[in-house]
Amino acid sequence: VERIEPKGIGGLQLALEQLKAKLDKEGLFKVERKRPMPYLPSRIGLVTSLSGAAIKDILKVLGRRFADVRVIVSPALVQGEGSKESIAEAISDMNIFNDGLPAQEKIEVMIVGRGGGSIEDLWAFNEEIVVRAISASKIPVISAGGHERDVTLADLAADLRAPTPSVA
Repeated sequence: VERIEPKGIGGLQLALEQLKAKLDKEGLFKVERKRPMPYLPSRIGLVTSLSGAAIKDILKVLGRRFADVRVIVSPALVQGEGSKESIAEAISDMNIFNDGLPAQEKIEVMIVGRGGGSIEDLWAFNEEIVVRAISASKIPVISAGGHERDVTLADLAADLRAPTPSVA
């Protein structure tokens, strides 16, 4: 025997449900914690991969609709080994950077995301370290990880969930 999985929902799903219940009990998903989004922000932080489709989609939409928006990118691995730490660190770095800016230059909202994929591809957005980084962010967070049907724990912790990076 090389691997044993719980009968029924499977190991990944079981671990996800257990973590979700734990974080929910701590209040990390409460509606009362959600902050309002700024109306037409002029400075947006972006945590994503520099080589993925998400950054291209987001910048294309912003360029077409709001060309004068300033985008500050904190690059992160968004899939695979080290991605959960990379995303959490990028969120923290964005907040530290923002703390040092004068009031008129502060980042008003942060988009954290990636393009779609399988549950395994998106798994970093279900990791506790990422959920806690989003919850601790002083900058309001829009979670945009995946396709419309994908809902991660990061989506539940964020101030707003966007169904895709382009919508974010």
